[in-house]
Amino acid sequence: MKSQKKTSLLLFSLGMQLERVDHCFPQLNLSCRKPDPPHSGAVLIYILLAFISLLTAALNLLVIISISHFRQLHTPTNLLLLSLAVSDFLVGLVVMPVEILLTKTCWILGDLMCVLYYMIPGILITASTGNIVLISVDRYLAICDPLHYPTKLTLKVATICLLLCWIYSFVYIIIIMNENLKQPGKYISCYGECVVNITGAADIAVSFIIPITVIIVLYMRVFVVALSQARAMRSHIATVSLKHCKTVKVKKSEIKAARTLGVLVVVYLMCYCPYYCVSLSGQNILLGSSVVGFMIFLIYFNSCLNPIIYAIFYPWFKKTIRLIVTLQILQPGSREAQIL
Repeated sequence: MKSQKKTSLLLFSLGMQLERVDHCFPQLNLSCRKPDPPHSGAVLIYILLAFISLLTAALNLLVIISISHFRQLHTPTNLLLLSLAVSDFLVGLVVMPVEILLTKTCWILGDLMCVLYYMIPGILITASTGNIVLISVDRYLAICDPLHYPTKLTLKVATICLLLCWIYSFVYIIIIMNENLKQPGKYISCYGECVVNITGAADIAVSFIIPITVIIVLYMRVFVVALSQARAMRSHIATVSLKHCKTVKVKKSEIKAARTLGVLVVVYLMCYCPYYCVSLSGQNILLGSSVVGFMIFLIYFNSCLNPIIYAIFYPWFKKTIRLIVTLQILQPGSREAQIL
């Protein structure tokens, strides 16, 4: 009897040890279980996500180099695109890879580092939204007030606006993460997971409703004015003078830029709406949960689509890519190349 009892106790002890090995922190009672290893289908998905991350960083780096290097591209509009490309580049270089790596692993850096980690994509996403709003304002001024546009939006004004946009993004994320910063780990169910909560009516209004309303209203106004200008051009094309033709050509370029950035805004809405629609439904958004993972990565995927839009609609981007890939930008005087 004693030998059977010892055997059963030994088997029970071994079973407990094996069970604890499957936990993130075997020494803690409230430890999370280790995620199961990814199956073959999941591995293919991770490879695809890694490729998207690499493509996002590479394409946005090309945009950054193009606008920064070639002097002819140093315009207020392109400066706004440069700021958007910087935030998208950081998403592809930092946020996406870490997000992929943490999908099937235990969080071992502690609760405070978890909150600080989620502040990074929060700052970048908020900055991207601010950049889209500034781009909308830029197109509104260029189309609806073309005579005063060169004096209203100079490079200096655009730089100040972008600086304020990034400062605002940093301060805003600290404010909405305040509860998580005061009580790190408040929303975790077990040790080894990284979850924060940013649900709130104020966050939805400031991060989504107000920016989207501003963007839609401005672009509705832009396209109404652009359409009326296009009709006026067609009706007077036979009687315009040579001088007036040059003015019309400028207006056409501005209208084309407005349409391109309109596509940028539509893609932005398609990528961001699913996440914020769930927020508007009143459900808690627990960052780090598998349910929200797809919507979050859809937001990140927007960072990959933006430079693709540039490549499709901006001839100057195609030209600069060729110059960069062929290393012609290393030649003396390449900054003064005629791109436009």
